[in-house]
Amino acid sequence: MIVLSRFLLAFLAFASLSALGQEPDKRLHADGKGWRIEKAVVVDQKRPRVLLIGDSILNGYKNQVIKALGGKAYVDAWVNPYHQSEYLNDVLLPAVLSNGPYDVVHFNIGLHGWQEGRIKDGTFDPLTKGYVQAIRKALPQARILWASSTPVTTKGDPTELKLHPEINPVIVEHNRLAAKVMAEMKVSVNGFYALLWDKLNLARGDQFHWTGPAYKLLAKNVTDSVTHELNLLLGNEPHKLRVGASSVNLQADGETPLDAASVFNKTEAADLLRKHGGKTKKELEAAGN
Repeated sequence: MIVLSRFLLAFLAFASLSALGQEPDKRLHADGKGWRIEKAVVVDQKRPRVLLIGDSILNGYKNQVIKALGGKAYVDAWVNPYHQSEYLNDVLLPAVLSNGPYDVVHFNIGLHGWQEGRIKDGTFDPLTKGYVQAIRKALPQARILWASSTPVTTKGDPTELKLHPEINPVIVEHNRLAAKVMAEMKVSVNGFYALLWDKLNLARGDQFHWTGPAYKLLAKNVTDSVTHELNLLLGNEPHKLRVGASSVNLQADGETPLDAASVFNKTEAADLLRKHGGKTKKELEAAGN
């Protein structure tokens, strides 16, 4: 298999110029520099690596986590607008994970899937399980943490905000369904929702985003939980379980990312995968891999 080095930056550069990296609902903007991947500069190969995955809420707390873990772990962050889908599980997520190896993956994918029709009935559970399975396939030794989605409020003066009567119940239900999946798959949980539901005065007043004090609470929560997971995984021997970087040809359910891109008719993504050594399962087998 071909070990990937610069694939993710190229892939995300492509994604940012296509519909793959855009959110049509203007309320759900990135609230920062945009949808992107931020990569730490790795100097010490023995230092643990952490990947934070999330939506615009991640933009609010990631810098504090990066600073808090400075000298202890390298932290990459993928700020994205995706909700559960086969394409996310089979193509996009493996591409991101191929920039590892990561020792801890902390993820949330909740605020972009509440609109009716985005996640089809009956698919939430299997797609969420598939997301976790994709991480475990790429990084079998990594510790995984899932964060529940933050509350959605009404608009207006932060001192008068309430939970949104239509959107927030969907968030609560999706959190419940996801928490059930995490319990079944033995994934650690960060209760972002529980942390903020009774602190609506810390909300921005635009329905989805929060103020500095709220992001400070989230950052501490993430820092503490990631540190705990690193200690459980690595103990006093950093990287004793590290097994090497993932590959652009990593197979999940008998398919490579290139197979999946072809199924979803993503020609540009397929071309980019090929540019960086991507092959179909049949091509790998023919080459004796």
